[in-house]
Amino acid sequence: MIFNELKVGFALTGSFCTFENVLTIMKDIVKKGAEVFPIMSFNAYNLDTRFGKANNFVKEIENITGKQIIHTIQEAEPIGPKKLIDILVIIPCSGNTIAKLANDITDTPVTMAAKSNLRNGNSVVIGVSTNNGLGNNAVNIGRLLNSKNIYFVPFRQDNPITKPNSLIFDKNQVIKTIEKALNKEQIQPILL
Repeated sequence: MIFNELKVGFALTGSFCTFENVLTIMKDIVKKGAEVFPIMSFNAYNLDTRFGKANNFVKEIENITGKQIIHTIQEAEPIGPKKLIDILVIIPCSGNTIAKLANDITDTPVTMAAKSNLRNGNSVVIGVSTNNGLGNNAVNIGRLLNSKNIYFVPFRQDNPITKPNSLIFDKNQVIKTIEKALNKEQIQPILL
């Protein structure tokens, strides 16, 4: 796969515990030559957590990509009409965002980016990171698994003993998932 001609929308939602791994993935995509357009949900962009300060993540992401982060609905809407990206990667994709995508709720920069990108028939890659993936959110994951142009990074239970409903994407499968999704294929196996 030639990434040096690829325009990747890279969206982060509020699964803050994965941000360090996600930034490594973002760096890898940039190193492969892709032009990365960073997008953050309202919470990912604004909230300080025990995993780090929002401002520090914003600065690091903008340094990695060389672009300002898209962090409002108004900034995300032109992604489709202006054909700014070839593919959208939502990693981490929280249970909240999964539910919104599955039910066509467009009230954050990330969900607007997805809707805007999908209108062009482009692929959206989801890296699940949620504590309720095998709970109430399982139905939403199921809906998205059956949706056109939505592809999942392979995922597994995060910690079946202490968090039996929690799911997490495999960080080592993101690049391969993007390559397959560009060819309209779901990487297999999806469950690890």
